[in-house]
Amino acid sequence: MCGQAVKEKQETQDKQDIQERARTLTFEILRYNPQVKGETPKMKTYQVKEAPGMTIFIALNEIREYQDPSLQFDFVCRAGICGSCGMVINGAPGLACRTLTANYPDGVIKLLPLPGFELIGDLSVNTGKVFRAMSERVESWIHDKHADNVDLDKLEETMDPDTADEIYELERCVECGVCLAACATKRMRDDFLGAAGFMRLARYAVDPRDKRSDEEFYDIIGDDDGVFGCMTLLGCEDYCPKDLPHQTRIAYLRRKMAFAKRS
Repeated sequence: MCGQAVKEKQETQDKQDIQERARTLTFEILRYNPQVKGETPKMKTYQVKEAPGMTIFIALNEIREYQDPSLQFDFVCRAGICGSCGMVINGAPGLACRTLTANYPDGVIKLLPLPGFELIGDLSVNTGKVFRAMSERVESWIHDKHADNVDLDKLEETMDPDTADEIYELERCVECGVCLAACATKRMRDDFLGAAGFMRLARYAVDPRDKRSDEEFYDIIGDDDGVFGCMTLLGCEDYCPKDLPHQTRIAYLRRKMAFAKRS
């Protein structure tokens, strides 16, 4: 037998050994389609053979492909960039595509949709509706008082590299909704802006091209529905899948708003 054939045979045997040693995972998933009249929420159990490096997302795909094609959940990028696959995993909000099944030693994984969002069905929620409203509320675009007289032939203004890096750091939010689902204040008060909104506003507060004053920012977040309503439990920072500096940014905005109020 040639060397290549021996190698292929060994690889096949290794795969079989891995499959034989693999755990059987038990998934308990909330099933509910609000569009179906008379349907009530229920938990349904599925079992999946664990594979090396398996994520919750991969397991859900196997369930939908081989066991239950009616299962609803969201995904786009599968790489923790789009933020679509947010859900509650064993009581903690997170992204399915970045959560390994190996993190759960007993092999039992309970999945629920993110709270605080309109339910589409099963694990799928409408985060777009919330984030569009958030974007409009914080007016997340560059405010330039001379925007009506823009010279399109003028070269773009230079920016300090450290400032550009700071803006980039704040732009890494993928709007997955995990921080809002982890926020106790947001759960109690629907009008509370939440960490994603603060992060978005902080991005414009440090951008030298945005000409809004601190007093104008105060009109947006200077109350209990804004930055002063945060109870600093910091579930947003604990569960953010992108490890964004929510604590630092909330403190930064609070200081700015406190001084804006005094003036």
